[in-house]
Amino acid sequence: MRTRRLMTAALLAGAALLAPAAPALADTPTPSPDPDAGVTTQGPTEAGTTFRTATAFEQGQRATAEASAGDYLYWVFPADAGQRTTVSATVKLPESAARHGASTWQVDVYDGLRRRQPCMYGMQTRTAATDAASVELSCTLRPVRAWADTWANEPLPGSYYVRLTVTRLPEQDHGQPISAEIRAESADAGGAYAVDGALAAPLGPAGSAAREEERALAKDWSAGWWSDRWIWTAAGGVLGALAGVAGYTLTRGRGRPSHVPPTV
Repeated sequence: MRTRRLMTAALLAGAALLAPAAPALADTPTPSPDPDAGVTTQGPTEAGTTFRTATAFEQGQRATAEASAGDYLYWVFPADAGQRTTVSATVKLPESAARHGASTWQVDVYDGLRRRQPCMYGMQTRTAATDAASVELSCTLRPVRAWADTWANEPLPGSYYVRLTVTRLPEQDHGQPISAEIRAESADAGGAYAVDGALAAPLGPAGSAAREEERALAKDWSAGWWSDRWIWTAAGGVLGALAGVAGYTLTRGRGRPSHVPPTV
């Protein structure tokens, strides 16, 4: 009975420790649907033509630009550790009567060191038929890590450049007017991607047009050392200690005789 009481107390203590790590769903009223949820705000209305002249925008904004088919369009936005970012692009094409064939469009994402980042999933390249009114592209990046070895190509906190261009286009269609729209939105990847380290400053090449703006933004969005991995590490340590105490008590109790006859 004593052993059973000790094990019950250990389980209750572990449950009390883990309770603060999860949100109190029962005590929190269900929020009513927000009619503005998912609606992005208007961002810049132009794009750069090189990395150095990339137009800066923030996640959650809708960056637009009027351009000509065949132009290289560049934007840049900040991404922080723990974020899994999806970049979406929409290109509105000229009237089908003015076009001479299908066109292939592509969106690429580069980090602050101008290393091209692979897409986990998404339609990074798509071909628009001659009669298509628009084409939509997307690229979901790997979760951003707070720190990585110098030889690794891990995505790190800092600037992320978006390049939108056409890779295949009939010669007669070069220079025709197009309208482009870029969006960047992130989901929290959680403590599974947390590491014990951090960059001294967000990555971004010196001298870029967005560098000074990025430094100002970094004060607001750059994460610190805390992650939810600390909660689970501490909880696991305490539960392990409680389990050790319960096991020792159980083993010791079995080794002692239940009845000792009185001495004569």
